[in-house]
Amino acid sequence: MFLSIRLPIHYEASRTYPLLLINDGQDFERLKIDLLLTSLLQREVIEPVLVVGIHAGADRLHEYGTACKPDYANRGNRAGDTTSFVLEELLPFLEQYYLFAKSEIVYAGFSLGGLMAFDIAWNHDTVFSKTGVFSGAFWWRQKALDAGYRDSDRIMHEQIRNFPGKPRLKFWFQTGSHDETDDRDHDGVIDSIQDTLECIAELEHKGYQWGRDIRYLEVAGGEHNPETWSRAMTDFLTWAFPAKK
Repeated sequence: MFLSIRLPIHYEASRTYPLLLINDGQDFERLKIDLLLTSLLQREVIEPVLVVGIHAGADRLHEYGTACKPDYANRGNRAGDTTSFVLEELLPFLEQYYLFAKSEIVYAGFSLGGLMAFDIAWNHDTVFSKTGVFSGAFWWRQKALDAGYRDSDRIMHEQIRNFPGKPRLKFWFQTGSHDETDDRDHDGVIDSIQDTLECIAELEHKGYQWGRDIRYLEVAGGEHNPETWSRAMTDFLTWAFPAKK
Protein backbone atom coordinates (compact mmCIF):
# COMPACT_ATOMS: atom_id res chain seq x y z
CA MET A 1 0.00 0.00 0.00
CA PHE A 2 1.44 3.38 -1.04
CA LEU A 3 0.86 6.55 0.97
CA SER A 4 1.31 10.25 0.26
CA ILE A 5 2.03 12.09 3.52
CA ARG A 6 1.92 15.88 3.74
CA LEU A 7 3.27 17.51 6.89
CA PRO A 8 2.05 20.98 7.87
CA ILE A 9 4.30 24.01 7.41
CA HIS A 10 6.76 24.32 10.30
CA TYR A 11 5.93 20.80 11.45
CA GLU A 12 6.94 20.18 15.05
CA ALA A 13 7.46 16.62 16.18
CA SER A 14 6.57 17.60 19.76
CA ARG A 15 2.96 18.69 19.18
CA THR A 16 -0.22 17.03 17.95
CA TYR A 17 -2.10 17.88 14.76
CA PRO A 18 -5.51 17.02 13.35
CA LEU A 19 -5.27 14.09 10.95
CA LEU A 20 -6.93 13.92 7.53
CA LEU A 21 -7.09 10.60 5.70
CA ILE A 22 -7.99 10.80 2.01
CA ASN A 23 -8.72 7.87 -0.30
CA ASP A 24 -7.25 7.89 -3.82
CA GLY A 25 -4.10 9.61 -2.65
CA GLN A 26 -2.54 8.91 -6.05
CA ASP A 27 -4.52 11.94 -7.32
CA PHE A 28 -2.89 14.47 -4.98
CA GLU A 29 -1.05 16.22 -7.83
CA ARG A 30 -4.22 16.73 -9.90
CA LEU A 31 -6.05 17.85 -6.77
CA LYS A 32 -3.30 20.44 -6.08
CA ILE A 33 -3.27 19.40 -2.45
CA ASP A 34 0.18 20.87 -1.70
CA LEU A 35 -0.67 24.24 -3.23
CA LEU A 36 -4.03 24.49 -1.48
CA LEU A 37 -2.72 23.49 1.94
CA THR A 38 0.20 25.91 1.70
CA SER A 39 -2.05 28.80 0.67
CA LEU A 40 -4.64 28.16 3.37
CA LEU A 41 -2.02 27.77 6.08
CA GLN A 42 -0.15 30.90 5.05
CA ARG A 43 -3.41 32.84 5.13
CA GLU A 44 -4.13 31.29 8.54
CA VAL A 45 -7.65 30.20 7.63
CA ILE A 46 -7.12 26.57 8.62
CA GLU A 47 -5.31 24.83 11.43
CA PRO A 48 -2.09 22.99 10.56
CA VAL A 49 -3.10 19.45 9.61
CA LEU A 50 -1.35 16.18 8.90
CA VAL A 51 -2.66 14.80 5.58
CA VAL A 52 -2.31 11.18 4.52
CA GLY A 53 -3.42 10.04 1.07
CA ILE A 54 -4.10 6.32 0.71
CA HIS A 55 -3.31 5.21 -2.84
CA ALA A 56 -5.88 2.93 -4.46
CA GLY A 57 -4.71 -0.40 -5.81
CA ALA A 58 -5.44 -2.08 -9.12
CA ASP A 59 -8.51 -3.72 -7.51
CA ARG A 60 -10.07 -0.40 -6.48
CA LEU A 61 -13.58 -1.49 -7.53
CA HIS A 62 -13.36 -4.38 -5.09
CA GLU A 63 -11.41 -2.66 -2.32
CA TYR A 64 -13.74 0.36 -2.06
CA GLY A 65 -17.44 0.15 -1.24
CA THR A 66 -19.49 -0.72 1.83
CA ALA A 67 -18.08 -3.26 4.26
CA CYS A 68 -21.51 -4.64 5.18
CA LYS A 69 -22.12 -6.06 1.68
CA PRO A 70 -20.89 -5.77 -1.94
CA ASP A 71 -23.04 -4.27 -4.67
CA TYR A 72 -25.18 -6.31 -7.08
CA ALA A 73 -22.14 -7.04 -9.29
CA ASN A 74 -20.05 -8.17 -6.29
CA ARG A 75 -17.97 -5.00 -6.45
CA GLY A 76 -16.69 -3.86 -3.08
CA ASN A 77 -16.31 -7.44 -1.85
CA ARG A 78 -12.98 -6.47 -0.23
CA ALA A 79 -14.20 -3.28 1.44
CA GLY A 80 -14.05 -5.07 4.77
CA ASP A 81 -10.34 -5.68 4.21
CA THR A 82 -9.86 -1.98 3.48
CA THR A 83 -11.64 -1.10 6.71
CA SER A 84 -9.41 -3.48 8.66
CA PHE A 85 -6.29 -2.04 7.01
CA VAL A 86 -7.21 1.54 7.94
CA LEU A 87 -8.12 0.75 11.54
CA GLU A 88 -5.66 -2.03 12.40
CA GLU A 89 -2.60 -1.19 10.30
CA LEU A 90 -2.58 2.36 8.98
CA LEU A 91 -3.63 4.28 12.09
CA PRO A 92 -1.26 2.33 14.39
CA PHE A 93 1.55 2.90 11.88
CA LEU A 94 0.89 6.64 11.78
CA GLU A 95 0.65 6.77 15.56
CA GLN A 96 4.10 5.19 15.77
CA TYR A 97 5.75 7.91 13.68
CA TYR A 98 3.59 11.03 14.06
CA LEU A 99 1.71 12.84 16.79
CA PHE A 100 -1.91 13.49 15.90
CA ALA A 101 -4.98 14.36 17.90
CA LYS A 102 -7.08 11.22 18.22
CA SER A 103 -10.17 13.37 18.75
CA GLU A 104 -9.65 15.08 15.38
CA ILE A 105 -9.38 12.38 12.75
CA VAL A 106 -11.26 13.20 9.54
CA TYR A 107 -11.79 10.82 6.61
CA ALA A 108 -12.55 11.98 3.06
CA GLY A 109 -12.71 10.56 -0.44
CA PHE A 110 -13.90 10.96 -4.00
CA SER A 111 -16.58 9.03 -5.87
CA LEU A 112 -16.34 5.37 -4.76
CA GLY A 113 -13.51 6.38 -2.43
CA GLY A 114 -15.92 8.88 -0.89
CA LEU A 115 -18.45 6.14 -0.25
CA MET A 116 -15.68 4.06 1.37
CA ALA A 117 -14.61 6.96 3.61
CA PHE A 118 -18.21 7.60 4.65
CA ASP A 119 -18.81 3.91 5.36
CA ILE A 120 -15.74 3.58 7.56
CA ALA A 121 -16.45 6.79 9.47
CA TRP A 122 -20.15 5.96 9.90
CA ASN A 123 -19.37 2.60 11.44
CA HIS A 124 -16.47 3.83 13.60
CA ASP A 125 -17.50 7.15 15.09
CA THR A 126 -15.32 6.52 18.14
CA VAL A 127 -12.32 6.89 15.80
CA PHE A 128 -13.46 9.58 13.33
CA SER A 129 -15.05 12.96 14.04
CA LYS A 130 -15.93 14.14 10.52
CA THR A 131 -16.21 12.79 6.99
CA GLY A 132 -16.06 14.51 3.61
CA VAL A 133 -17.52 13.04 0.43
CA PHE A 134 -16.78 14.49 -3.00
CA SER A 135 -19.21 13.25 -5.69
CA GLY A 136 -19.95 10.20 -3.59
CA ALA A 137 -21.03 6.91 -5.19
CA PHE A 138 -24.24 6.82 -3.17
CA TRP A 139 -25.92 5.00 -6.07
CA TRP A 140 -24.20 1.84 -4.72
CA ARG A 141 -27.01 -0.69 -4.86
CA GLN A 142 -27.79 -4.31 -4.19
CA LYS A 143 -29.99 -4.74 -7.27
CA ALA A 144 -29.38 -3.77 -10.91
CA LEU A 145 -31.61 -1.19 -12.58
CA ASP A 146 -32.98 -3.83 -14.95
CA ALA A 147 -33.63 -6.32 -12.15
CA GLY A 148 -36.51 -4.59 -10.38
CA TYR A 149 -34.41 -1.89 -8.71
CA ARG A 150 -36.05 0.47 -6.21
CA ASP A 151 -34.48 3.38 -4.37
CA SER A 152 -34.66 1.31 -1.18
CA ASP A 153 -31.98 -0.93 -2.77
CA ARG A 154 -29.27 1.71 -2.26
CA ILE A 155 -26.93 0.16 0.27
CA MET A 156 -25.70 3.21 2.18
CA HIS A 157 -29.16 4.73 2.47
CA GLU A 158 -30.43 1.44 3.88
CA GLN A 159 -27.52 1.22 6.28
CA ILE A 160 -28.16 4.72 7.65
CA ARG A 161 -31.90 4.06 7.91
CA ASN A 162 -31.47 0.80 9.84
CA PHE A 163 -28.46 1.80 11.93
CA PRO A 164 -29.11 1.66 15.67
CA GLY A 165 -28.39 4.97 17.31
CA LYS A 166 -26.80 8.12 15.93
CA PRO A 167 -23.02 8.17 15.34
CA ARG A 168 -21.18 11.23 16.68
CA LEU A 169 -20.14 12.65 13.32
CA LYS A 170 -20.28 15.75 11.16
CA PHE A 171 -20.66 15.51 7.39
CA TRP A 172 -19.54 17.46 4.32
CA PHE A 173 -20.90 16.59 0.87
CA GLN A 174 -20.11 17.92 -2.61
CA THR A 175 -21.66 17.25 -5.99
CA GLY A 176 -21.21 18.83 -9.42
CA SER A 177 -24.06 19.79 -11.69
CA HIS A 178 -22.25 17.93 -14.49
CA ASP A 179 -21.15 14.93 -12.41
CA GLU A 180 -23.03 12.74 -14.88
CA THR A 181 -26.03 12.79 -17.22
CA ASP A 182 -27.93 9.77 -15.84
CA ASP A 183 -31.40 10.50 -14.46
CA ARG A 184 -32.98 7.13 -13.78
CA ASP A 185 -36.38 8.48 -12.69
CA HIS A 186 -36.47 11.27 -15.31
CA ASP A 187 -37.23 13.98 -12.76
CA GLY A 188 -34.69 16.45 -14.13
CA VAL A 189 -32.17 15.86 -11.31
CA ILE A 190 -29.06 13.82 -12.16
CA ASP A 191 -28.61 10.69 -10.08
CA SER A 192 -25.45 11.79 -8.25
CA ILE A 193 -27.19 14.86 -6.85
CA GLN A 194 -30.39 12.97 -6.05
CA ASP A 195 -28.56 10.12 -4.33
CA THR A 196 -26.50 12.55 -2.24
CA LEU A 197 -29.46 14.70 -1.22
CA GLU A 198 -31.49 11.64 -0.31
CA CYS A 199 -28.56 10.34 1.73
CA ILE A 200 -28.61 13.66 3.58
CA ALA A 201 -32.36 13.23 4.07
CA GLU A 202 -31.71 9.88 5.76
CA LEU A 203 -29.25 11.65 8.07
CA GLU A 204 -31.86 14.27 8.86
CA HIS A 205 -34.28 11.52 9.83
CA LYS A 206 -31.61 10.45 12.33
CA GLY A 207 -31.65 13.94 13.85
CA TYR A 208 -28.66 15.58 12.13
CA GLN A 209 -29.18 19.19 11.07
CA TRP A 210 -28.11 21.25 8.06
CA GLY A 211 -25.65 23.94 9.03
CA ARG A 212 -24.84 22.37 12.37
CA ASP A 213 -23.95 18.77 11.44
CA ILE A 214 -24.16 18.78 7.63
CA ARG A 215 -22.70 20.99 4.92
CA TYR A 216 -23.59 20.52 1.24
CA LEU A 217 -21.77 22.17 -1.67
CA GLU A 218 -23.06 21.94 -5.24
CA VAL A 219 -20.53 23.11 -7.82
CA ALA A 220 -22.14 24.72 -10.87
CA GLY A 221 -20.63 23.10 -13.97
CA GLY A 222 -18.64 20.74 -11.77
CA GLU A 223 -17.65 17.45 -13.35
CA HIS A 224 -16.71 14.05 -11.97
CA ASN A 225 -12.96 14.63 -11.89
CA PRO A 226 -10.10 15.79 -9.62
CA GLU A 227 -10.09 19.25 -11.18
CA THR A 228 -13.62 19.91 -9.88
CA TRP A 229 -12.84 18.32 -6.54
CA SER A 230 -9.80 20.57 -6.26
CA ARG A 231 -12.10 23.57 -6.73
CA ALA A 232 -14.21 22.33 -3.81
CA MET A 233 -11.25 21.40 -1.60
CA THR A 234 -10.87 24.84 0.00
CA ASP A 235 -14.49 24.74 1.18
CA PHE A 236 -13.95 21.29 2.65
CA LEU A 237 -10.66 22.11 4.39
CA THR A 238 -11.97 25.35 5.93
CA TRP A 239 -15.05 23.44 7.15
CA ALA A 240 -13.06 20.53 8.57
CA PHE A 241 -10.12 22.44 10.08
CA PRO A 242 -11.11 26.09 10.66
CA ALA A 243 -8.43 28.25 12.23
CA LYS A 244 -8.99 28.70 15.92
CA LYS A 245 -9.72 32.29 16.82
